[in-house]
Amino acid sequence: MKKFVLPVIVSAVLLTACATSTTDTDAQITQDWPVEKLYTEAHDELQKGNYTRAVKLYGLLKSRFPYGRFAQQAQMDSAYALYLDEEKDKALAEIEQFQRDYPNHKDMDYILYLKGTVHFNEDRSFMNKVAAQDWSDRDPTANREAYLTFAELVKRYPNSRYANDAKERMVKIVHALGGHEMAVARYYMERGAYLAAANRAKNIVTGFQNTPFVEEALAMMMSAYDKMQQPTLAQDARRVLEHNYPNSKYLQTGWKNPKKVAWWDWRSK
Repeated sequence: MKKFVLPVIVSAVLLTACATSTTDTDAQITQDWPVEKLYTEAHDELQKGNYTRAVKLYGLLKSRFPYGRFAQQAQMDSAYALYLDEEKDKALAEIEQFQRDYPNHKDMDYILYLKGTVHFNEDRSFMNKVAAQDWSDRDPTANREAYLTFAELVKRYPNSRYANDAKERMVKIVHALGGHEMAVARYYMERGAYLAAANRAKNIVTGFQNTPFVEEALAMMMSAYDKMQQPTLAQDARRVLEHNYPNSKYLQTGWKNPKKVAWWDWRSK
């Protein structure tokens, strides 16, 4: 048996050497490069769409030249490359590390904008996939995180070049969140959970006044309270509906589940 030990060990060593050689090619090629050249190479890879190699080169730069403007820019660019490469969690980790390392950086408005965009587009991707799924019990956490991040950007940097776009995205997010509440409320109504439906509808009326879901929410409250034999509450909801939407079709028909509307596609709102 002993005669087989050496070949096995040699094979293992050779395989390891090959793997190491492949893995460390960039490290070997760039080992004597100055920071400027290394950054330029990484940036070129980013521009070409070679995100994985760009991130690797930015990592080499940060490890070799951990201080100064190139290291800071490399960290920002790395986060952006990870976002483009659809590595959401890694992008957010890089962004949050940058926030800890450089809390007063001159480009913090960009970092907040990028962070909000990562959340924002992650939830857009999610919402584009849920059309055929039961999304009624899903919590759109990414939308909420995006909203909070954009709100921080607008508050801290009102004159930022990114502020206006952040405000526009906040409006879209509010519509999407209101749509989520309505989706859940419809789900409960269809299943006869009238109290839960009324509470969700009330959330829309009180928390999402500037969305297109308020009229239906009032109608749903009216119908849900009627189903629960709560005539006073039903009449209260009807009065508010009449006052704010005097021509509402729901005043004649009561609430009925409308045809399927792509509430997640807030871009059409």
